[in-house]
Amino acid sequence: MSTRLLLLEDDPAIARTVAYALERDGLQVTHCLLVQDARQQMQRHPFDLLVLDVGLPDGNGLDLLRDVRHGQAAAALRLRQATPVLMLSARGEELDRVLGLELGADDYLAKPFSPRELAARIKALLRRAAMPAPAAAAPTPFADDETGQRITLHGQALPLTRREYRLLSHLLRGAGRIHSRDALLAAAWGDDSESTDRTVDTHIKTLRAKLREVDAGREYISTHRGMGYCLDV
Repeated sequence: MSTRLLLLEDDPAIARTVAYALERDGLQVTHCLLVQDARQQMQRHPFDLLVLDVGLPDGNGLDLLRDVRHGQAAAALRLRQATPVLMLSARGEELDRVLGLELGADDYLAKPFSPRELAARIKALLRRAAMPAPAAAAPTPFADDETGQRITLHGQALPLTRREYRLLSHLLRGAGRIHSRDALLAAAWGDDSESTDRTVDTHIKTLRAKLREVDAGREYISTHRGMGYCLDV
């Protein structure tokens, strides 16, 4: 059975280009122009991955994302809560990107984008989704005080900068999942034009050093070459 993908995009030209690139790779694409159409399609068929645009004529892709990640709504839409979701957003819409990640999006891509890059990101998300679920883990040694923007490890407060806190907090919310550098960059820096993938790498390095100061016997952040970083708890 081929992989089913739902594409919610109100620009027909973009949709045709994306659908062609994905179908050429063997994916079955269902295209919707409106949020309501997407809801109806998800009630009829299960999908393996969703690609959701943010701004649409009859609503917002972020609202649909919220429903996808909500237990009862996800059941009504015939989706697993872990169904991968990739958000599309207009360049410069930092708030939409950050909110999308906070609501549980697995990745985002800013317009204009390369269809080949989109296809590569979708394949990466599908590979991660196909990985066997990890065994039940022990309670996390981390505690995230979002109000005070402070994280403790084994009860000891970590001396984090503002960016380090945002990075680690984002990794904690998606512990066990691989986060792309772009997703981490959006979560901690937004659209700061001076920030690059190398900035993320540098801050991950300092985070690792601070974690080792508290727990020298454990490496919590793992690198997945070509994909990003994962927090293992």
